Amino acid sequence: MRKRRDNYKDAPQNKLQTPNFPKSDSDKRSFLFCLAFRMLNSMLVQSYFNPDEHWQGPEVAHRIAFGYGHLTWEWKQGIRSYLHPFLFVPLYKFLALIHLDTPWFMMRAPRLLQSVFSAVGDLYLYKLSAVLFGHSVAKWAIFSQLSNWFMFYCFSRTLSNSLETVLTLVSLYYWPCMRTYVVKSSYASRKWGLFVAALACAIRPTSAVTWMYVGFLELFNAHDRLKFVFLEVAPIGTLVLGLTCLLDRFMYGTWVLVPLNFLKFNFLSSGGDYYGTHKWHWYFTQGFTVMIFSHLPFCIAGIVYSKQWKFSGLLAWVLGFYSILGHKEFRFVLPVLPIALMFSGYSLAVIEDPSAGSLEYKGKGFSKKKNKCPPKMTVAILFLLATNIPMALYMSLVHQRGPEDVMNHLAREAFQGNMKSILFLTPCHATPYYSMLHQNVPMKFLDCTPSEEKGVLDESDRFMMDPASFMSKYAQNWSLPSHIVLFDSEEQKLRSFLISFDYREEKRFFNAHFKVDRDLQASIVVYVKKDSTI
Repeated sequence: MRKRRDNYKDAPQNKLQTPNFPKSDSDKRSFLFCLAFRMLNSMLVQSYFNPDEHWQGPEVAHRIAFGYGHLTWEWKQGIRSYLHPFLFVPLYKFLALIHLDTPWFMMRAPRLLQSVFSAVGDLYLYKLSAVLFGHSVAKWAIFSQLSNWFMFYCFSRTLSNSLETVLTLVSLYYWPCMRTYVVKSSYASRKWGLFVAALACAIRPTSAVTWMYVGFLELFNAHDRLKFVFLEVAPIGTLVLGLTCLLDRFMYGTWVLVPLNFLKFNFLSSGGDYYGTHKWHWYFTQGFTVMIFSHLPFCIAGIVYSKQWKFSGLLAWVLGFYSILGHKEFRFVLPVLPIALMFSGYSLAVIEDPSAGSLEYKGKGFSKKKNKCPPKMTVAILFLLATNIPMALYMSLVHQRGPEDVMNHLAREAFQGNMKSILFLTPCHATPYYSMLHQNVPMKFLDCTPSEEKGVLDESDRFMMDPASFMSKYAQNWSLPSHIVLFDSEEQKLRSFLISFDYREEKRFFNAHFKVDRDLQASIVVYVKKDSTI
């Protein structure tokens, strides 16, 4: 019987040993532990981070499920796919069916669902680390991921970036070119990797940045290049793109090619720059270094000692590519943060067992010797926990929690029938919206749709520049709302105006100890009209 030729040029034949894979029982235990951790994590996240968490996911899903909700300008221009919001629609329908669509559940349920996806991402980081380095590194990679403050703060949020990160970890596990040993079922594995990568690109077109690197690496290493391109990439990519286009055709009511519109706005026209720009080096000097935080020295050491250049190259490629773009955000590079934390896990495994540093990581795994925890290891663990836990808890429980607290309060008031309408005099999209209020009462916020003409200020910017002047003109054509929501920084400038229209302070919620937007938004305040009765 003819021996099947290996797919890769540089894979040594019959010399590489398969590392010690975690067995299925170990996988189950790891997943259940990560699931419990992430569900607790989602309950502890009670702060507001980025508008997209609410406005581009749950808000859209709420509109689909219940018939009311706000669609931002992106949905009118067709640069967002309905694939990600659709994940929350069955959840909302189920809550309504069993009459649990109360303020508490509407606030918590989407993040609890995301926590399930996040636990899958944690599991696949464990599996990927075990494949590359063995069980010991996998154990410490998971420790690094679970202890990292930014993963705790961001991973359970309903951002499309969070799901993109999960899909990235799953896909990387299946790509043969990212492994260091011969894989018997490389064809099937590669197809799964391609399919999940295509889903990641459907969720967020920018995910293509990651898969350009992996795809070209696969193309360079594989013997069956024509088969890879024409029998795998093309059909799988077409299938996922076609299904996504059908979903968007059904929801938009017309044919919309979201990836093309997304590319035109964010890359060809630099539309993202409307929301602010940073220096080219921001990810290296501030953004990513803040995200990885005290794990950074362990990450650097792990990259050097492991010599796993494929993954460190992916890390450099993604950070370098996003550095070219003017508009930068922490969440854009979230998908590669677990890769950096995997290298941190490698360093911790070497500290635990110094003899591991002399072993070839490719296919051999680490020593299984059971030694007492070395003093260096104790210091490293305490250092990481002491620096990350306070940061994670402060950012998740304290900093910028006002928008979620105020919407929780308004949702309870609306649920009890104590309001007629709401006006948000805050920066654009500064609070959640109908997805948390879950009552079809009239609401209005200050618009911030980008103008086609440069230099033209939007409604939100005009208000923030001169609140008193803006409101004096605005009040000429408004119908008085029963509730007004604003930050204390603007309240000071509008207090006399509000009193003149018979508004009184109803509730004040803490928001932040330091600047969030333009000013110190220390608290967020709810004003109610004195004669507003239902």
